[in-house]
Amino acid sequence: MNIVIVNTGFSNLSSIYWSIKRIGYDPIISCERKIVKKSDRLILPGLGTPDFVMNSLEKNKLVNVIQEYKKPVLGICLGMQLFFKFSEESKDISMLNIFGRDCIYKLQTCNLVLPHMGWNKVYFQQKNPLFKNISSGEWFYFIHSYFAKISAITISKTFYGSFFSSAVQYNNFFGVQFHPEKSGFSGMLLLKNFLEIKI
Repeated sequence: MNIVIVNTGFSNLSSIYWSIKRIGYDPIISCERKIVKKSDRLILPGLGTPDFVMNSLEKNKLVNVIQEYKKPVLGICLGMQLFFKFSEESKDISMLNIFGRDCIYKLQTCNLVLPHMGWNKVYFQQKNPLFKNISSGEWFYFIHSYFAKISAITISKTFYGSFFSSAVQYNNFFGVQFHPEKSGFSGMLLLKNFLEIKI
């Protein structure tokens, strides 16, 4: 299987790479348009800001490639947020707009510390192959200050001051607000589930 981790120039590439290697696959880290287009699975990682990552994707002519991608895609943290239209973090930047809805908002935490950083529980909203053999209420690792509201594409939710979407799906696009590569066995299992998804 040809697995590509998109090199956005500012991300947790090595930890994702080695997590997938430990599962038994050989991923490629690349920002080359031809390599991304030929992949069987695509992972859009997430550290940085929407403006930086979108500029990187535009520079490498990957925006349309990702928007038109037909095989399974996993967005992690900021990578998930980029599937939406706009973000309050970078208000003047148009994102990938895969979902054709909503935007990303700053967390309203009722005086809890930002960023939301550390372990928190993920509760399933609906059955999904991404969570095969994982129990609802399992712990995953988060680090973020912005969130997606709960909507029809929400497949799991998490509470930090209020509930937010911790995982979403629309067609072949999957997104998780947490970092599976930092989430121990459950995170490894989720990555394995994603790589084995049939669409």
